[in-house]
Parts: sequence; C-alpha cells; structure tokens
Amino acid sequence: MPGQERFLVEVITGEGLVATDRLVERLHVTRGELANAFGLSRDAVSKTARLRNRATQARLRDVVEIINRVQGWAGSVPQAFAWYRSQPLPSFGDKTAEDLVKEGRAEAVKRYLSRIAEGGYA
Repeated sequence: MPGQERFLVEVITGEGLVATDRLVERLHVTRGELANAFGLSRDAVSKTARLRNRATQARLRDVVEIINRVQGWAGSVPQAFAWYRSQPLPSFGDKTAEDLVKEGRAEAVKRYLSRIAEGGYA
C-alpha cells in the first residue's frame, strides 16, 4: 500500500473519524501539541464528545489531508508535519500552512497544493 494511502488508513477509523490517538503516534507529538498545531483546544482532541464534534473533525480532516498531500514531496509523515508547521508560503505573505489553518483557511492551502502539484508557482 503506498505511503499516502497507508497514512489515511492508519488515522481514519472505519466510521470515517480522525483518530487522534493514532495521529499523535504517527506525528510523534502529545495531544497538547496536536491541539496547538491544529488550532484546537486540548479538550477537543481529548474528550470523546468533543472529538466527535463536526467542527473538530472537519479541522482534523483538513490537516490530515494537507499532510497526506505533502508527504510524497516531503518524504515522510513527520517531515510533512514539519513542513505544515514551519514552511513559509510566499503566496500567503510567508504564513505557514499551520497559520492559515488556524485562520480557517485550510481550503486555500489545499488549493495552493493542487496548483503546485499541477506545476504552478508557489
């Protein structure tokens, strides 16, 4: 199974939910670090009721999709996560993907990645 498909299978449950316990393991971070990087509260990634919340799952899924797209270029899931957290994006005034996701602009990051994948400019 290719790396990108394997990552999705590992972190998304049969119910279609992002499993934070699996995600923290794959990203080598704590739940607190995960919450911070995704722009969520610690409770949102720790408490079952909050974890199943539609908005929480949407944010988790957005970041999982971004990391999944980048891992092929970055070389691994941890390296893709490092890119998400630290790589300035010139098209967005040198904000990182993390900054943009926290601003509610995950779709803009995904469009940017699609443009780059098609040979567009950063």
